Amino acid sequence: MQEDSTRTSRPSLKFEDIVEEYYRPLYQFAFSLTHSKADAWDLVQQTFYIWRIKGDQLRQPSKVRAWLFTTLHRAFLQGKRREIRFPQYELDSVDSELPSVAPDAANRLDSAEVMVALDKIDEVFRAPLALFYLEDYPYKEIALILQVPLGTVKSRIARGIAQLQRLLTVCDEPRELVNA
Repeated sequence: MQEDSTRTSRPSLKFEDIVEEYYRPLYQFAFSLTHSKADAWDLVQQTFYIWRIKGDQLRQPSKVRAWLFTTLHRAFLQGKRREIRFPQYELDSVDSELPSVAPDAANRLDSAEVMVALDKIDEVFRAPLALFYLEDYPYKEIALILQVPLGTVKSRIARGIAQLQRLLTVCDEPRELVNA
């Protein structure tokens, strides 16, 4: 009974009221971090999205402002880390780093050829590749199915892809695989 009385005495935080009160200061803070209107707007929207999902976990309504600003700052830092880990480049500037594939090579390949090539890669790599790409299992479930660590699954998939690429990019090799 006491628990119910504390819930009713606690002031409710309406989402619309929170947005109305904190949108402008959050946007200004986000703009000072990003120096971009679009990025600032995205950060604020992300912050309110997180509030909508997790805001009810806040025990002290007086700390809403601090929670929102902390959440926005964390989202900003997470975005910066993602930019560092996965930088974006103009295609023209990295054209020389892309693998060379004959223009008609992609058109020549079909699923039957890929399946034949899949049968030719090492068995240890075949199962994780098939589970991931053909059966749409996530890495964790593949690890459980194969009873191997998650890192091993990721490694085997990467190595299996490399073997498939070698088999499929050999000049005129795909046609011979189908006829084999």
